[in-house]
Amino acid sequence: MSKYFLSIFVCIGVLAFSSAHAQENQESPAPAQSTEQNRVVPEDYAENYAFTDANDRKTFLKLTAELRCPKCQNQNIADSDAPIAHDMRRKVYQLMKEGNDEEQVIGWMKQRYGDFVHYQPPVNAVTMWLWLAPVLFAFIMLAVFIKRRKVVDDDDIEARLARAEQLLKEE
Repeated sequence: MSKYFLSIFVCIGVLAFSSAHAQENQESPAPAQSTEQNRVVPEDYAENYAFTDANDRKTFLKLTAELRCPKCQNQNIADSDAPIAHDMRRKVYQLMKEGNDEEQVIGWMKQRYGDFVHYQPPVNAVTMWLWLAPVLFAFIMLAVFIKRRKVVDDDDIEARLARAEQLLKEE
């Protein structure tokens, strides 16, 4: 029974560590890297768009690395070759040319495609269960295992010792 406790808690610990590590990687993604796959993003796609300022180009690369492709789901729009990713890159470029900042571009994409499109979803009533479910599961399982644990009676131990002594005398 204790092996089950240990394996469950090890699994929960591994999941918590991996999700914390993934969250840490998502908080500060490098502009030229994919946040999910740690692959180098080919920067030649940005050459198709004319930027007058180098900072605008960096912002474009950062935004396309932070926005998820709705079709590919585990790729950002910088890495994806899906037609919708091409359209989203064009829209990011268009919104930037109109003078929108990063938050406005991300807000437009979230309004159009939902919170899923951004790798850093907000914590709200809908997404809160993603954070609380593993913790609640661990506490519930701990309570179940503690409740199911057998309480050993002293009378039961004495009866077993007496039985064992009787068996030893018979031999």
